[in-house]
Amino acid sequence: MRVVLLGPPGAGKGTQAQVIAGRLGVPAISTGDIFRANVSGQTELGKQAKSYMDAGDLVPDEITVAMVKDRLAETDAKGGFLLDGFPRTIAQGEQLRGSLQELGHHLDCVLELVVDEDELVRRLSGRRMLVDGEWVQRDDDKPETVRHRLEVYREQTAPLSGFYASEGLLAQIDAIGSIEEVTARAMAALERPGQSDDS
Repeated sequence: MRVVLLGPPGAGKGTQAQVIAGRLGVPAISTGDIFRANVSGQTELGKQAKSYMDAGDLVPDEITVAMVKDRLAETDAKGGFLLDGFPRTIAQGEQLRGSLQELGHHLDCVLELVVDEDELVRRLSGRRMLVDGEWVQRDDDKPETVRHRLEVYREQTAPLSGFYASEGLLAQIDAIGSIEEVTARAMAALERPGQSDDS
């Protein structure tokens, strides 16, 4: 299966990506991993991306999409994949569709993890990390920062929901509950793509 996992920060995408991909027997592919592999491997695309990252700029879509396409062309992804963190915009969604067509593939389903915004703020601002023996809050997990990250998500990434719904690919999953409960909803949705989880 070829699956895209959508959801705002704090929805549990990273955890679910690993679990669902494991159940499906396909690689979980995150853009973070792709960037790190290209930069550390000093590929041509990695060098281009690094020049933008070092300047504090966003890496242009064409470089990101080219990296993703290269990764999806690798042997382990031939039988399917789960994409986490990509696409982030409708433009990237359209480019992903084109890249998959060139590889002779198409998406089977887009899973969107749905969580109430107050719950996301509670989850993210409740995270702590250990520094010098003390549990402290990360700067990017302060409530005001979290709300800004969610605003950026709403503006840039949330429109993908409608984009994929119009293609009959979207399945919305209630992401409140235990990891096992959310995974069970996701696996059930993968058996009937294009329908929301209203339970």
